Amino acid sequence: MTTSAAAPARHALEQACAAVGLHSGGAEPVRLAENQIWRLPGQQVIVRIARAGQAAAAQREVRVAHWLAENNVPAVRLIDVPQPVEADGRPITFWEELPPHEHGTVADVAQLLRQLHSLPAPELDLGYLDPFVRIGERLQAAKTLNEDDRAWLHSLHQDLVAEWAERPAGRPDCAVHGDAWPGNLVRIIGGGRLLMDLERFSLGPPEWDLVSTAVRTKTTGAVTEDEYDTFCEAYGYDVTEWAGYQILAGARELRMVTYAAQHAASNPEWAAQAQYRVDCLRGRQGPRPWKWKGIM
Repeated sequence: MTTSAAAPARHALEQACAAVGLHSGGAEPVRLAENQIWRLPGQQVIVRIARAGQAAAAQREVRVAHWLAENNVPAVRLIDVPQPVEADGRPITFWEELPPHEHGTVADVAQLLRQLHSLPAPELDLGYLDPFVRIGERLQAAKTLNEDDRAWLHSLHQDLVAEWAERPAGRPDCAVHGDAWPGNLVRIIGGGRLLMDLERFSLGPPEWDLVSTAVRTKTTGAVTEDEYDTFCEAYGYDVTEWAGYQILAGARELRMVTYAAQHAASNPEWAAQAQYRVDCLRGRQGPRPWKWKGIM
């Protein structure tokens, strides 16, 4: 992102920091995207600036972070200030800076999910899981796909929504992370693992968290069969044996395809990969697993 694009967020950062008694001088951008991440040097604080209109999501994320801390689930922690703070119409939250770390493994994901899913459903307003959130908007934005492929994806979307509504019984609902994969978990150098990216927490079937790793094995081959066996052993369950697996796997695949297609609309380098993913779903590239590249 350009410096000019970051300027409005820096103004919001300065306002929010002043509101909670933190110094914003020398703030360093860590990631400048729709949601921006900034570091406050010398204060061990990370500032997350969400998109305008995401106040409810930020409030839910704060509630989830407190609940995870109260239940001793290893996760990123908020600092002790009133939050979220709104500045320039954007909700802003403040987090403890992580010590040196690296990405976790699928086994790490399984262990943390097992701990998370074992907790009683929280008395929090998390909302119920929607596996298809933003799918319609993504399809509208998928301008690189032809009309036939977009119509086919719309039909697949409708079919999966109907199947989701009539899915077979599974494990009891609980708090689910919503996007559980090694990219949203870190392993602290010296010991310990932490969940990150709490914004997609909701109440729902734990199978949704497990399907992510299964799809990365069975659909894209990003996770090896041996790694998947280790994942299942660590969690104590293989979601692919559940009668509803194909429904949730289909929803996850559709999310991955439409995300790439939306991305391709503003980044031409992604057009070929988006089309390839559609071709895979439509049976033009042989059976799974397919070698999808880049954004998952």
